[in-house]
Amino acid sequence: MRLLTHNMLSSNIRGVVNGFPLRIEAGKVVEKNVEINGDFLKNMFVKIDWKAFVEASQSMGYTELPEEADSSMLDSDEFLNRFHHALLELHLEEGALVCPETGRRFPVSKGIPNMLLHEDEV
Repeated sequence: MRLLTHNMLSSNIRGVVNGFPLRIEAGKVVEKNVEINGDFLKNMFVKIDWKAFVEASQSMGYTELPEEADSSMLDSDEFLNRFHHALLELHLEEGALVCPETGRRFPVSKGIPNMLLHEDEV
């Protein structure tokens, strides 16, 4: 699971008010090379919750992102490369996503998060 996906997921358990961001418990993280596309990155930047993105990347062992960012930084090749690496090249292969409100763990296996809810959570 890429951090691009993680930044779009939240816990939909019945009664949960604050289901975002899901905390990452990383078991196995792999890096997969992806060709960089500056236009794509610039379009995605405005859709990313930066604070959640930085915390997620740190939980996967990547600490090269600034704590705060704004669109003016998109003119920097160094920033774009770091953003690209965290967003698209880091993959959570094994681990879990944890609801910030309930502590419910959603397993991630072979890079696929299992977000299915139990009957009593719907």
